[in-house]
Amino acid sequence: MKAVFWTLLCGIMLASCAEEEPEKKKEVPGPEVLVEIHGTDYVEYYPGRKQIKFEGTVDDSKARNGVWHHYNESGLEISTTEYKHGKKHGLSIVKYSNGQLYYTGEYRDDKRAGVWRTYGRDGTMKKEVNYDEQ
Repeated sequence: MKAVFWTLLCGIMLASCAEEEPEKKKEVPGPEVLVEIHGTDYVEYYPGRKQIKFEGTVDDSKARNGVWHHYNESGLEISTTEYKHGKKHGLSIVKYSNGQLYYTGEYRDDKRAGVWRTYGRDGTMKKEVNYDEQ
């Protein structure tokens, strides 16, 4: 009788060990949020949310309005441009990826205006154009 009992007990234990555990649900991440708008403040990130790509302010219709900054993936600011209700309007400064000045100029209603200066990677001015005289 003891032999039958132990045989049944071992069989039950083996059977319970052989049962597969229910598969755990794998959490699937949702889509990555790369843009945040809080009031008039707009921030856009590079994928991975480690670095800001663009930041600036928007108007009531969510168009760019005010000073906007663009950063490379290393966090270096590579451009600053002023906007007025979605159109470039004001100073624009653009830099090479190494931070050296590339060009400066001004926009009026999305068109180049005034004196624009272009610089070489070594910092020397290469070109100057006055768009008011054209």
